[in-house]
Amino acid sequence: MSKPIPTSNRVLLIDDNASIHGDFRKVLSSDPGDTAVMALVELEADLFGEQKGLGARPNFNVDSAYQGKEGVAMAGAALDRDEPYAMAFVDMRMPPGWDGLKTIEELWKVDPDVQVVICSAHTDYDWSEVVERLNHSDKLLVLRKPAEPIEVLQCATALTRKWHNERLVRDHMQQLEQVISVRTRGLEAATRQLRHLATHDSLTGLPNRVLLDDRLTQAMAHADRDGRSFALMVCDLDRFKLVNDSLGHGAGDELLQEVGRRLSGLVRLTDTVARMGGDEFVMLITSVHHADDARGLAIRAVEVLQAPVRIAEIDVHTSPSIGIAFYPQDGKTIEALIAHADAAMYCAKQRGRGCVQCFEGDMSAGLDNRVQLESDLHQAIALKQFELYYQPKVHTNTGAVRSAEALIRWVHPERGVITPDAFIPLAEDCGLIGAIGEWVVQEACRQARAWRLAGLAPMRVSVNLSPSQFRGSGLIHTIRRALDDAGLEPQYLEVELTESAVMSDPEESIAILEQLSAMGVLVSVDDFGTGYSSMSYLRRLPIDKLKIDRVFISEIVSRPEDASIVRAIVSLAHSLRLKVVAEGVETPAQLDFLKAVGCDEYQGYHFSRPVPSREFERVVRENAAQSEPFTQEDANRTHSKLAAYRRK
Repeated sequence: MSKPIPTSNRVLLIDDNASIHGDFRKVLSSDPGDTAVMALVELEADLFGEQKGLGARPNFNVDSAYQGKEGVAMAGAALDRDEPYAMAFVDMRMPPGWDGLKTIEELWKVDPDVQVVICSAHTDYDWSEVVERLNHSDKLLVLRKPAEPIEVLQCATALTRKWHNERLVRDHMQQLEQVISVRTRGLEAATRQLRHLATHDSLTGLPNRVLLDDRLTQAMAHADRDGRSFALMVCDLDRFKLVNDSLGHGAGDELLQEVGRRLSGLVRLTDTVARMGGDEFVMLITSVHHADDARGLAIRAVEVLQAPVRIAEIDVHTSPSIGIAFYPQDGKTIEALIAHADAAMYCAKQRGRGCVQCFEGDMSAGLDNRVQLESDLHQAIALKQFELYYQPKVHTNTGAVRSAEALIRWVHPERGVITPDAFIPLAEDCGLIGAIGEWVVQEACRQARAWRLAGLAPMRVSVNLSPSQFRGSGLIHTIRRALDDAGLEPQYLEVELTESAVMSDPEESIAILEQLSAMGVLVSVDDFGTGYSSMSYLRRLPIDKLKIDRVFISEIVSRPEDASIVRAIVSLAHSLRLKVVAEGVETPAQLDFLKAVGCDEYQGYHFSRPVPSREFERVVRENAAQSEPFTQEDANRTHSKLAAYRRK
């Protein structure tokens, strides 16, 4: 079935003959019984195979105008009402006004979409002349007067349908254009965003390395042209990893954003502050007249970053180490300039927190050494270059050795034995601390079991966990697998955590420590007294020992203040049913004091420095005559709230 013709077809008849208007109205809006109407219906049924009927007969709304100017005015008014005419019948001769062609020209100026039928009994114009003048042959039909009713009806039907179809197509095209326009604007916005992301850091919004290189290229060109210098500063945050590990990466991100805002507030519009990645920022300072100007700006950067940043209800303090290199004297290429500013920054970091250092010629050797050391560190695990040394923990009163602390050493093929303070910070910076920490746990468990198999009395081994390892999702699995692989009972493994690592997020720490406690692993808080422990949390933590930091032990005999602190720590620990271990004991006088205040264990050079496993075994065997057997009571936990579950 064909779609019904709309009943709102509007037709404009422009003719100076009133009788013509009556005849057209009879044809276009006559009674259904009219012969012309019936003829058209029958013709359409024959052509399209439809059943004869009047359901689809055309019906038109006819408006009359008797002069061309009047008709044009009516067409304009209809258009303003949003009721345009679909077609118009226009007489060619309408004296004394416009003729038909003039009327059509003016009509199309008002409504260019209206379809037109020229009605004429004369041949005043040839068809080619009509087309040349009006230039719209696709909207024109010619009806010769006098016309048959069916001809009038066919013209009206065909042209109104054509007008409706064109309008549908035009409306659809407009909708498509709107959709395309919206999508184009979206693509343009996405393109702008992609361009911004390609040249800016997504976290801070600062320029990234790509845009920094471009700015440096421009700065070099301007400096060469004008004979001027500029400064490049590399700014690295001190102890940023501690914030990330202790408070989480969200807190670290907040800190980086605030640092970016503060540094940006220091420089001019012509300067650039960029983020290179991690906690490293770069400041490009153009048109530097004196080196002291750049140094002064770097000092202001240190000062502006000293103000604490409030994150997670904690005032986080940070400081930068800043290295400065000048163009062209410190480097004539982008790579050289950045490398030398980086070398100066590392020298500043070695001098302490919040330091500023300008590049000097011999600094690049130190940077090359660090790069080489980092490269070697990546291969150290695979090449089995790490080794654990063990320092005995001695019972203060009896002198018995019942446990030891495992301390890692890097046996470098060219540099010899490297201590942890020389490579652990580097391992943290390059992301290897997790793998190294996992190896330490596995090797310590293996060695403890090996000593048992070699005939030594049961020996507990303690390992140090970094803050990131402690809060890592795989810690419990790593420890359980290490114990299972070695066949070692959990009570013979002890983990040591720094006070700051435990107290940075006490609630999370409690959850992790309870899992360790449930396994049967002992927990010690290392460097106690140097952090910010809360007594309310300390009594809730499932821990077993407190280790007094060596800073309080070194002058325990000569400084009454340190002696008082140690007495207080021992008293506090025992009141919480915790054991106390003193680190860094080097003299008999220190040991005598610890015996007097009731310290449980000690370790230090007074008894033995850290030694390889074979030498440690020899030390233990020589001490065996004085050592009492390692009883189950020794292995049992001293304080853990979950100890009762293990004893059942």
